[in-house]
Amino acid sequence: MKKIEAVIRHFMLEEVKDALTASGMQGMTVSEIRGFGRQKGHRDQYRGAEYTVDFIPKVKIEVVVTDDNYGAAIETILRSAQTGKIGDGKIFVTDLEAVYRIRTGESGADAL
Repeated sequence: MKKIEAVIRHFMLEEVKDALTASGMQGMTVSEIRGFGRQKGHRDQYRGAEYTVDFIPKVKIEVVVTDDNYGAAIETILRSAQTGKIGDGKIFVTDLEAVYRIRTGESGADAL
């Protein structure tokens, strides 16, 4: 099993969620986060005063998939979250040792 963490633009969330759901993914966790990468924030103006926004609002989607669905999930996220501009985000993949469903005690792929 793999855990996929995708950090994307906040306004791309619905598109990515809909694409993952349409491709058969059955669950995800979404967190509102802030950070920066190459774009290193930006300058903004409020009531005539200029200020720097160091941390850009982003969304982190976490999905756990079987090894069989891993490639499809990555392709779906890449296709639906990409704008072609700096700041589109990153995808991190980690091997998952175990998963347990608390309600039933199921483990492994059955717990997904």
